[in-house]
Amino acid sequence: MSGVQQITIPAEEADQRLDRWLKRRFPQVTQGMVEKFCRKGDLRLDGKRVKASDRVVAGQTVRVPPLPETAAPVPERYQAPKIPKDDVKMIEDAILWQDDHIIALNKPPGLPSQGGSGQGDRHVDGLTEALMFGYKERPVLVHRLDKDTSGILLLARTPRVARRLGEAFRNRTTRKIYWAIVAGVPHPQMGTIRYGLVKSGGYGNEKMRCILPAEVEATEGAKRATTDFAVLERLGSRAAWVALVPITGRTHQLRAHMAEIGHPIIGDGKYGGSGQENLGDGWGAQLGGDISRKLHLHARSIRFTHPVTGKEITLTAPLPEHMARSWKTLGWNENDVPADPFEDDA
Repeated sequence: MSGVQQITIPAEEADQRLDRWLKRRFPQVTQGMVEKFCRKGDLRLDGKRVKASDRVVAGQTVRVPPLPETAAPVPERYQAPKIPKDDVKMIEDAILWQDDHIIALNKPPGLPSQGGSGQGDRHVDGLTEALMFGYKERPVLVHRLDKDTSGILLLARTPRVARRLGEAFRNRTTRKIYWAIVAGVPHPQMGTIRYGLVKSGGYGNEKMRCILPAEVEATEGAKRATTDFAVLERLGSRAAWVALVPITGRTHQLRAHMAEIGHPIIGDGKYGGSGQENLGDGWGAQLGGDISRKLHLHARSIRFTHPVTGKEITLTAPLPEHMARSWKTLGWNENDVPADPFEDDA
């Protein structure tokens, strides 16, 4: 067993999650050990308590508690769990684009990005072993999508690329466009939503509550959030196909913002349940009829500068099956709208 260590984060190891940094530095450390260290306050950054998901910054000092010299012995009969063949095929089929540095998935709806409270054991992060393709390490998620949101999800194939992509997301130099169907038709047809967001303490402690921008600074735990929206097509006054750009990247931002302005996303039971009616026809968050009750929110496209080649990459993800059916039912065509309706303002 080692003693307490004080380690200063070098520049080349910065901009990654604390748990991943610790496990790379000390291979004998397990995720369970990291979580326990955090709960007990034994693992600290600059003397402060931390969460496993906190990111390390160059120059910070990590207090590392005593660690075992070697990993715990593995019982002879133990075998690492294997990914079912159907899941291997599913995640491989989800590959939208890849090169030596990045893998882009078109994440199917219903599949969580990571494990967590109520998410179960089947998630993208747990399936990345099937996407190693000869690399020594599993690819790493650099951002997330909600479980029921489909569309483009980027994974980095090396820690260096993960750090650079993570920095691009934090600096907002990437551009993501989502497509959704919402109840009613927003007016004006193009605008910006600036409500702040704070956890409401509701179901699973995940639901977010919108607050006025002027109240953010005075509200504990609140964060500023900004969303651009544009109406692309409409079904009378009953529903609209909208493009959404999250300028910030808060939990449930698009869903909470659209519900707050009276136009919840179709199929969103958390933010636009049957009790919430829009000002027009009272259709709430469900169109009924042949329209699927699944969430109609899709990460349609992303544009970013490749962290290694420097080239601008633009990727577009086809709609999932339930949304494609809705588009067909409503007579909408994916090719009839601009790829980026905000381009003149971008």
